[in-house]
Amino acid sequence: MDQFDGREFRDTLGQFATGVVIATGCLEGTPAGFAAQSFASLSLDPPLVALCPSKTSTSWPKLRASGHFCINVLSDRQQGVSDLFARTGIDKFAGLAWQPGQTGSPVLAGVLAYIDCELADELDAGDHTIAIGRVRDLGILDAHGSPLLYWRGAYGTFGDT
Repeated sequence: MDQFDGREFRDTLGQFATGVVIATGCLEGTPAGFAAQSFASLSLDPPLVALCPSKTSTSWPKLRASGHFCINVLSDRQQGVSDLFARTGIDKFAGLAWQPGQTGSPVLAGVLAYIDCELADELDAGDHTIAIGRVRDLGILDAHGSPLLYWRGAYGTFGDT
């Protein structure tokens, strides 16, 4: 490509549907978290996942400092939760039901599944960081629910729900 077009890049990658997750952590007793689409399974042995927070995130430094994070896989009924955690400068946990996972990171009520991790490594990746988490605990909380998806810049669902 002679000239890079950021809008074309975003539109093209927007053709790939992703799930929506909330990454959470707890630093000195205070929960923090953010919405993310850049999350993936990385390795089965050892069990590793990858999360890619933006370098402008104000929540990621808190999760990093705690040394742990929990991935909360949102259901199609949790678009409001995603919108809440996409915001900055507010108490995202006010009035939100959650319980601490094995690492102390929040597991949100109503999620399809959670993956509780210890931060294993971080890699520089342009305007994002690749955070590698070693899975310490996980679980399916709603085996019959449908995921909240993000595609072409908008929320969606999987099939008939």
